[in-house]
Amino acid sequence: MVCRMAQVTGIGGIFLRSRDPARLAAWYRDNLGVPMSDRGTVTFHWADHATHENPGTTTMALFANDTDYIGEPDQRAMLNFRVDDLAALLSKLKARGVEVLPEHEDSEFGRFGWCVDPEGNRIELWEPAEGM
Repeated sequence: MVCRMAQVTGIGGIFLRSRDPARLAAWYRDNLGVPMSDRGTVTFHWADHATHENPGTTTMALFANDTDYIGEPDQRAMLNFRVDDLAALLSKLKARGVEVLPEHEDSEFGRFGWCVDPEGNRIELWEPAEGM
């Protein structure tokens, strides 16, 4: 009999502190289309959206404590949302008065842009490259 080590099998959730969870849930729902409940919860089911060409993945990455990538030094985490049309979403956010950061990135992984939620959290928006 082979003993298997207990291990992590995926990311089960992302949790944020909020000064006003209902208000922040409404902001994510109204501006980014995240289907959050009024209590501030949502569960994504990858199987509902995954295809052979676009399997759907979630990445966990660690950054040095002094990185600028995640946002202000007191921001300990950053959300990364997969999006279907980065340019259109960034335009919509700007039109709604959401703070959209000026930098963009194109890489072999796809296109990236950033915005900031009402509580100052930097959010990464990612339009994956084909096959990601």
